[in-house]
Amino acid sequence: MILTAIEIRDAIIMALSSIMSNKLRAGLTILGVMIGVSSVISLASVIEGLDAALEKEIDGMGSNSILITKLPINVDRHNLGEDERNRPPITIGEARAIQDNCPSIDGISPQNYYFQPGGNEIKYKNRKANRPSLMGTWPDYVRVNGTGIEQGRFLSYIDEQFRSFVCVLGHDLAKTLFLQENPVGRTIRINGKQFEVIGVFEKRESNFDSDRENRVVVIPLSTFEKLYPWEEALFLMAKAESYEKLEQAQEEIISTLRMYRKVPFNKPNSFEISTQDNLKDFVGNMTKYLYMAMMTITSVGLMVGGIGVMNIMLVSVTERTREIGVRKAVGAKKLNIILQFLIEAMTLTAAGGLVGIVFGQIVGTIINSMAGFPGVVSVSWILIGFFVAVSVGMVSGLYPAIKASRLDPIEALRYE
Repeated sequence: MILTAIEIRDAIIMALSSIMSNKLRAGLTILGVMIGVSSVISLASVIEGLDAALEKEIDGMGSNSILITKLPINVDRHNLGEDERNRPPITIGEARAIQDNCPSIDGISPQNYYFQPGGNEIKYKNRKANRPSLMGTWPDYVRVNGTGIEQGRFLSYIDEQFRSFVCVLGHDLAKTLFLQENPVGRTIRINGKQFEVIGVFEKRESNFDSDRENRVVVIPLSTFEKLYPWEEALFLMAKAESYEKLEQAQEEIISTLRMYRKVPFNKPNSFEISTQDNLKDFVGNMTKYLYMAMMTITSVGLMVGGIGVMNIMLVSVTERTREIGVRKAVGAKKLNIILQFLIEAMTLTAAGGLVGIVFGQIVGTIINSMAGFPGVVSVSWILIGFFVAVSVGMVSGLYPAIKASRLDPIEALRYE
């Protein structure tokens, strides 16, 4: 049984007329669907903004950066195997071995942090910084990490060799301690020890942990080890000469470290190497689980909206029983009745979907702006949101539409 274009047009007109004659009921139905769709769009926008911000952060490390750690960056420490638990820590020896035996490496920077219980204490005269980070590293740090110096200089190999009590301050930390004074050449106290300030970093703009980067105190690693010999959470940042030599640099590092750490030929590496691509894969997996959680949460809202649509359509069928009987008595086919109610349900949910898309995009943009994430407009999620809204209307309206089409015209005409 095929409907003509005129029958389809009439069904659309009757469905729209019914919606317009019950504005409040239609508005409440649209609201339920709008909430579900706007949740999908806003959460998708925020997750994509987060994903873009993380990728931008990783890109800022440089495409030829290599991270060397004891354990994988995404490891679950509760599920470590015996071999992983027994891995020796990364040491300065590994850094020197890479420096001496890896010609494709342009620089290497061992880094170690110290966190004093209650926070590190940094003082200048009567001013005190609030919980700054304290890090020991090598002079290659600025080249490997692409960090600039705003005032003074960075650490030198002479500072490293003689375990000098000198330091470089993060931009915000310097402002806190010295206000408008020039920090270079001044003496500060770091956890009770006197250090000379030799430089200040440029301000680092970042969406993640920028406060720590701008409130860091960097000292020579040899001095750090002298003061805090028990700290073993060392990791290495290396930089290949170019992106083209990245794979070669990794092979050189693996070969060097396996020899230095005396790893048997039939055993896996006792260390981990990560590059920008590995970090992006990790971020991709993380956002994948966020999307799964989002779909689980928002599907509940859409299901509630669908139930609301079905209830409204069942009420509409009951209210219009007599009208259905008249239509069937004058020759309306079952398909005409089904189409009329399906169009009405799908129009309601489509309208809710469109409003939800606009509202969700506005909410997502506001949240991204507040969090400092890039504003992302996902065309694919907009299309998915609209398709889901229309599908909810079709599924929710199908049972009431079939129920209406099966009404006996004689009984329907006698209905009061």
